[in-house]
Amino acid sequence: MAGASLGARFYRQIKRHPGIIPMIGLICLGMGSAALYLLRLALRSPDVCWDRKNNPEPWNRLSPNDQYKVPLDGSRVAPHPLISWSWHPQLPY
Repeated sequence: MAGASLGARFYRQIKRHPGIIPMIGLICLGMGSAALYLLRLALRSPDVCWDRKNNPEPWNRLSPNDQYKVPLDGSRVAPHPLISWSWHPQLPY
């Protein structure tokens, strides 16, 4: 048992408990999705600057038609119609 590789022990556990196969699949799917999302944020976000020498201010390259996170003209952002910020549930203390 001490000399068994990690892959062999993993295979033996799956053989004994086949019910963990969906759980392993969902964990792998979640980790893969998180990795792809982080990659998308790192490569597509205007807030991330990978090349400071050639592009020190990447936010200046955005066109006026691009969507910004913060309105630059000082106007307020309209709240989402399904979310009411004035409603606070009473906690049962």
